[in-house]
Amino acid sequence: MTSFESSRVAEIHRELHTHLPSEPALRVKALESLLVEKGLLDSRTVDAWVEAYTEEIGPKRGAHVVAKAWTDPAYKARLMADAPAAIDEFGYLGGATSHLKVVENTDTVHNLVVCTLCSCYPFSILGIAPNWYKTAAYRARAVRDPRGVLAEFGVEIGDEVEVRVWDSTAELRYLVLPQRPAGTEDRDETALAGLVTRNSMIGTQRDLSPKTGEAS
Repeated sequence: MTSFESSRVAEIHRELHTHLPSEPALRVKALESLLVEKGLLDSRTVDAWVEAYTEEIGPKRGAHVVAKAWTDPAYKARLMADAPAAIDEFGYLGGATSHLKVVENTDTVHNLVVCTLCSCYPFSILGIAPNWYKTAAYRARAVRDPRGVLAEFGVEIGDEVEVRVWDSTAELRYLVLPQRPAGTEDRDETALAGLVTRNSMIGTQRDLSPKTGEAS
């Protein structure tokens, strides 16, 4: 008769489930497959939209806005005073950014964005929200223990730096304006935009210094 070690079976079960898509992802895939089967949807269209939001619509748009603010003081002033209007100068304004506030990182302040109720996010300039942004763990702990959460992202914030947490809603969403890295004075907007990351505009990354050996 075959015998089973319960702890080993449980370990195998957990390991298998770590490689399975989440339940919402499975439901979306099933719905997509059904629509494709009925001829109502082309899977290539879905792939194209996902790629567009991931690679083109965002976060490159947000990076463009940040780089412009770094190099143009007048634009930065407009962005801080009226973010939707400043973003609309590039034609980037969307439903998720029509009520947007930009908060600036400084030597003494670091900003972190979260949505504690759901996952409100300025996708028209940042693209698709990362999975971790939507998890209950991030949404709860970012408010209770922001420094601990930042440490898990590899961001160590000294006691001399104030951490401000901004809670997004459907009516008001936030974009972090990261600090311009030192030693980038000779870089143009395009090169600077290449340094800006999605996480830096959420606040889970602080240092955007160019990597050693990277071409200017």
